[in-house]
Amino acid sequence: MSDELATSEQGDIAEVSADSPPAPENGHARPGRSSAFGAGALAIGALGVVFGDIGTSPLYAFREALEHQHLDVSRTNAMGVASLAFWALVVIISVKYIALVMKADNHGEGGILALTALIMPKSKAGRATEVLIMLGVFGTALLYGDGLITPAISVLSAVEGLKISSSAFEPYVIPITCVILVALFALQRRGTGAIGKVFGPVMVVWFGVLGVLGLSQIVQEPGVLGAVNPVHIVDFFAAEPLKAFLALGSIFLVVTGGEALYADMGHFGRRPIAIGWFAIVLPGLLLNYFGQAALLTRNADAIENPFYRMAPEWAVTPLAVLAMLASVIASQALISGAFSLTVQAVQLDYLPRLAIRHTSSDHHGQVYVPLVNWALMVGSVGLVLAFRTSSDLAGAYGIAVTSVMLITTILISVIARRNWNWSRAKTAIVMVPLIAVDAGFLSANVPKIPHGGWFPLAIAAVLLVQMATWRTGRQLVAARIRRGERSISEVLDEFSEATRVDGTAVFLFKDPGAAPPALINNLLHNKVLHTTTLIVSIVTDVLPRIRVEESVEVIRVQSGVYQVRLRFGFMDEVDVPAALAEVELEGRRIDLDEVTYFIGNESVIAGKVPGMHPARERLFVVLNRGAESASRFFNLPPDRVFEIGSHVEI
Repeated sequence: MSDELATSEQGDIAEVSADSPPAPENGHARPGRSSAFGAGALAIGALGVVFGDIGTSPLYAFREALEHQHLDVSRTNAMGVASLAFWALVVIISVKYIALVMKADNHGEGGILALTALIMPKSKAGRATEVLIMLGVFGTALLYGDGLITPAISVLSAVEGLKISSSAFEPYVIPITCVILVALFALQRRGTGAIGKVFGPVMVVWFGVLGVLGLSQIVQEPGVLGAVNPVHIVDFFAAEPLKAFLALGSIFLVVTGGEALYADMGHFGRRPIAIGWFAIVLPGLLLNYFGQAALLTRNADAIENPFYRMAPEWAVTPLAVLAMLASVIASQALISGAFSLTVQAVQLDYLPRLAIRHTSSDHHGQVYVPLVNWALMVGSVGLVLAFRTSSDLAGAYGIAVTSVMLITTILISVIARRNWNWSRAKTAIVMVPLIAVDAGFLSANVPKIPHGGWFPLAIAAVLLVQMATWRTGRQLVAARIRRGERSISEVLDEFSEATRVDGTAVFLFKDPGAAPPALINNLLHNKVLHTTTLIVSIVTDVLPRIRVEESVEVIRVQSGVYQVRLRFGFMDEVDVPAALAEVELEGRRIDLDEVTYFIGNESVIAGKVPGMHPARERLFVVLNRGAESASRFFNLPPDRVFEIGSHVEI
């Protein structure tokens, strides 16, 4: 894959830089990270963001594991499912993610796209690396499908608890679910800062309740603790091998949300997430799953909803309310993750520029993407209306998450060899069993495809085509423009008699040493050159964030003309005026009130020039027209922007 990215419709050119010096974690310090108190506070905060999805799995995972495959609610099967849940949480979350994957941070940031950036080469990629990068991009696309299903199944399964307390609620389950989802998405524009303060404490209560509910059943059936012995898994498979294997597709629901541990690492750090997991989350989950197994060994009829059946009748309604709060928090984590993922994809040039609103002046990661928000809302509400029950929705859930987890393990295997210098033997010993576990769960989810699993795959396929088309189209546009490039020195010599006018002109263009078409057209038609002229290239780095003092590079071309290189991390807000305010030109700062910004506005048209398939060319043209304008995306003041148009055929 080439390091450079193509022009946008406005002519600004950005590139991805893989040749960057190491930066401190996230480019900034995290106060209190080293202290026990600070780590504890962050661990509580992480409960509300990182563990929301995995924390709501007890609402439906155990039930689906038995009921979806019509397995008998016997002691053998209940103990087998409890044992599988135990070992899935230990192997996939504790060992794979906490102990291994979270070591592969991209300067403090995690997530599959940040992981993919780690394998992006400094020069043109080989075929194998290109395949790995596309795998990472496909995993990114799959997470959007997960972002659609998680709010729907989490909220719906919580609201279904109201039916347990009273059958009068049954006709209102779907309407209540839809109202909660619409309200949740409508509140996103306000940001998660204020509401996030209550997420952690609510989830502390939630995991405490999970543990208490489970413990209340375990004391009545203490033998269920024997499920830690994997021999119960053998017995489970020996009884009905095919059904047991297919049940893995539902048992996997106990670890959905595992990818969030890695994706949200940049917000909290590895240590607080590990503390929260081992101190609060894992004990609460295990006690609850063992408690459900204990209940089912005594009362097979409780399979209708074993989670709520563990509670006394008087507690079902308040438990349902608490479950709804927890499911909203779980949904919030996925929605916020989709926003962050979109910012990364835009910055790394896999998606067109979109309107992105930063909702906090203190935390860079808190963003709101209107288009993504409303698309997720329509999709989630549509899924609830189409599937009607959480059991039916469970058929669509799992295939995307298992695929992402397998892709993550493959990428980690490559990083272990390339970046960590592991031997082939060590890599095989550690990674092959993890790949086998992921592949086993993925295989068990394949039969779900006709029953709803096709939906997240279809979403991912559409997004993959779009992302690949956008990436390739940008490169083609850059190549077309580059054919007519001339050096800055040549152009300035040709127009040496141009009149100098007061003020500062900023021309956005990537290629160092090349004259921006907007500059050439301005000299050709107006025959003027500003006393201070900056040719600014914007570089998106494979680092998540760049320190301000490391983000600016200035080269003097000739008197009054400078080449300026601005570097941003793929999670930074691209604010060109703010970056230029840090630029010093021969001992003086730029007066932003005197700056005029010149940007090219390339109208891209599909033609007969060799490049992409005609259908993809037309798709790129549509995407290009819908992209957010450069002036808004780069935070340029609209009253100081001049656009100069041209046509580019691909």
